[in-house]
Amino acid sequence: MVNNNTVDKLTLKGTTTIGVVCKDGVILASDTRVTMGFYVAHKHGKKIYKIDDHLAMTIAGTVADAQRTVDVLTANAQLYKLNMNRPIPISSAARLVANLLFSSRYIPLATQVLIGGVDDTGPHVFSLDPFGSLTEEKCVATGSGSPIAYGVLEDKFKEEMSVKEALPIIVKAVDSAMKRDAASGNSFNVAVINDKGYRELTDEEKKKLLAD
Repeated sequence: MVNNNTVDKLTLKGTTTIGVVCKDGVILASDTRVTMGFYVAHKHGKKIYKIDDHLAMTIAGTVADAQRTVDVLTANAQLYKLNMNRPIPISSAARLVANLLFSSRYIPLATQVLIGGVDDTGPHVFSLDPFGSLTEEKCVATGSGSPIAYGVLEDKFKEEMSVKEALPIIVKAVDSAMKRDAASGNSFNVAVINDKGYRELTDEEKKKLLAD
């Protein structure tokens, strides 16, 4: 049995990550500040990881636990491709991580992840908590900056938007969280996954979206 004190300790106190489903792809975004309490441990931490050309994930929470989750999914995605001769479906990748988190529930992996990508069934984003709960979302944010990000997303984001239409909204949501949440900040990364594969926005593209 996991008591309330354990749950309190797993409450994520840093980071802003966002995942949205568009009609032509998926957008994942995050800030880059890594904190330990009020101490800024790193200003340019990586929180979006490419798993395969069609699949990526964001991380929030304890870095070591999150990176282990990334490593397990990356290895299994490559094994699936070798064995089945096709990329792993997004729902299967999400279920694999959910099983990993659930199997560790008595000594939980203190991480909350978003898994997003595009497969034969279209674009998908899944949200997972530290105990392996799995939900498919159209628009989701995690971490301490998520309430601020949701303020922008729920006002501006609409389902069936194109990636081009949604990008300025996602950038504004991350930027707003960085300005108002002490545990989020310094910079941000944005990744787009569509039928052309995985791509991270350049610094020039991010600056232009902010300026617009």
